[in-house]
Amino acid sequence: MNLRAAFQDQADSCKALGSPFMHQLLNILADHWPTDSALGAKFAGFSGDIGPSGHSLPLRIAGGLHALVLNGAAPDLTALYPPQRVSDAALTQIVLDTLKAHETFLLGWTDLPPQTNEVRRSAALIAGAAVAVQHFDLPIHLSELGASGGLNLMWDHYALEVEGHRFGPTKPALTLRPKWDGPLPPFNTPHIADRAGVDLNPLDPARGDHLLRLTAYLWADQPDRLAMTRAAASVMTAPIDKGDAVTWLSGRLDRAPQGCLHIIQHSVAWQYFPAQSQAHGRALIEAAGANATPDRPIAWLSMESDGDRTGKLGAAITLRLWPGDITIELGRADFHGRWISWTHSA
Repeated sequence: MNLRAAFQDQADSCKALGSPFMHQLLNILADHWPTDSALGAKFAGFSGDIGPSGHSLPLRIAGGLHALVLNGAAPDLTALYPPQRVSDAALTQIVLDTLKAHETFLLGWTDLPPQTNEVRRSAALIAGAAVAVQHFDLPIHLSELGASGGLNLMWDHYALEVEGHRFGPTKPALTLRPKWDGPLPPFNTPHIADRAGVDLNPLDPARGDHLLRLTAYLWADQPDRLAMTRAAASVMTAPIDKGDAVTWLSGRLDRAPQGCLHIIQHSVAWQYFPAQSQAHGRALIEAAGANATPDRPIAWLSMESDGDRTGKLGAAITLRLWPGDITIELGRADFHGRWISWTHSA
């Protein structure tokens, strides 16, 4: 895939995920990318998959432009960003001027791949954990792989509202209201005894520069996502270690306490692990599962792409439990948590 096609492909994906502004912006970049600039030379130097499953170059530059808007560095661009609606011609000129005027910043920004922490995915994690504790009613020892800024480790601080029913604390940091199809999840209240996560590039939402990176990759015409991310950041207290997820998990499995349900969770992260890491991680979890006991059980809760087998863009929500090696297909969810199609009956 060449860069133009990568921009166009990402534009179509953003449109499908409810962002007409990103569709407009990325199509402008597809048609007017400055190939003769330092940014153009840098992007031309990438090899392999440059699209959303690889280097994700379109989202890198879109995130950099949004960061300039969020930190107030590009007022002319800000004036044309949502909630404003402007013509392609007007936006094109300002975007090209911004790429040139802020090239040094954007060269540095695009060194790292996009990093989001979509807190709406916690809706699936809340419901999945409720099923897990239905099987093993114990305090939770929670581990997250690919945790980014750790916002989805804090799901017990969020409320989930489904068809007039409320799950979670009475005074939540935020309330998740996905479009829900299917049975209600169990009315359980999981208790997290301790939590920790790991990421190759962990972010600390308490730091302004790190919160900027998390919010810049949210789309400017979706202000509710920005508000929820900032609210989640205000209660984030979990430690996030820097390192390889599978190596970290090996030690975490060894230290899981008796009398707790160890939930290993990840959402739209595992699919980006190298195949060798996936195989190693699966073997580690299954080996630990084989040694699990009723007072030291293990749950593997995932929300990951399954190849879109049903034709509806989204991720499969799956729960595996040990002892017993029970696999429960809980349903499917929108990658951004806008909807959940729940198939598990409590």
